[in-house]
Amino acid sequence: MGLKWIDVQDIAIELAEQKPEVDPTLVRFTDLREWVLALDEFDDDPDHCGEKILEAIQQAWIDEMD
Repeated sequence: MGLKWIDVQDIAIELAEQKPEVDPTLVRFTDLREWVLALDEFDDDPDHCGEKILEAIQQAWIDEMD
């Protein structure tokens, strides 16, 4: 079972593990979207992503880093 856009927390954990050098507060949404789509476990429609989902992923990533 792959990651879906609604798996915000799991996506944030994966990004934190794969990109420890990145400050999530400085990430552009265009980059964030591409990084999520590139995750090995990600398996969802790329068109089902909007700004609110990306904001939630970014915030979860920030929380994960704290």
